[in-house]
Amino acid sequence: MTVSERYRTAWEGFWEQSSGEQGEPFWDADPALTARRDVEHLTPYADPSLPVADLGCGNGTQTRFLATRFTRAVGVDLSAAAVAHARRIDPSGVATYEQLNLADPVQAGALHERLGDSNVYMRAVLHQSDREDRPAVAAAVARLVGASGRALLLEPTGQAKEVIAAVAAQPGGPSLKLRRVKEHDLRPGEVAEGEIAALLGAAGLTVLAEGDTALAMSETRTDGSAVELPARWFVAGRP
Repeated sequence: MTVSERYRTAWEGFWEQSSGEQGEPFWDADPALTARRDVEHLTPYADPSLPVADLGCGNGTQTRFLATRFTRAVGVDLSAAAVAHARRIDPSGVATYEQLNLADPVQAGALHERLGDSNVYMRAVLHQSDREDRPAVAAAVARLVGASGRALLLEPTGQAKEVIAAVAAQPGGPSLKLRRVKEHDLRPGEVAEGEIAALLGAAGLTVLAEGDTALAMSETRTDGSAVELPARWFVAGRP
């Protein structure tokens, strides 16, 4: 299975016209506000001696933090430009980075063959995925987890759109970060309540724990506070 040409072109164009520096994209917040606190949901269930795969890694901001918590971290992204940025920013090779289409079971299977069973970190990828690709993305998570890995998925809830709309309506209008999302035809979708558990279940995984959270963005409000999107987290694996 291949993702739509529109989807591929949108993300490649976004990253090609980015510097790749941390914080430039709307969602690219400091790991102290993101992966550092996210991973606390995963660690009670995960074996840290297994690798961790950061799915939809972009410029690798979160991947590099995850490399401090697991023996090996691999970031994968659909965009070749994103992977190039990640490699450039990480010249010492704290983590490794690969271009990969999560909707392609052959590519996901080949990654599992290289890594073995792995832990998975996937932050706000499903809501950006075209609806028809979501079952394949969930299947890729299940393939990478295998028998002994664990996955942490985080996705914004429907209320996130209200937060973004309010930020866009601040004095001065949408920021450059928000304008770039629209200019590149990145279409934040919505994952319905119960959809993630259903997708994971259909892929053969069991939700082991879940809860409410907030996804910190690199965007700030006029008062300087970080924008946070209401979200849910899920830890899944095979019992």
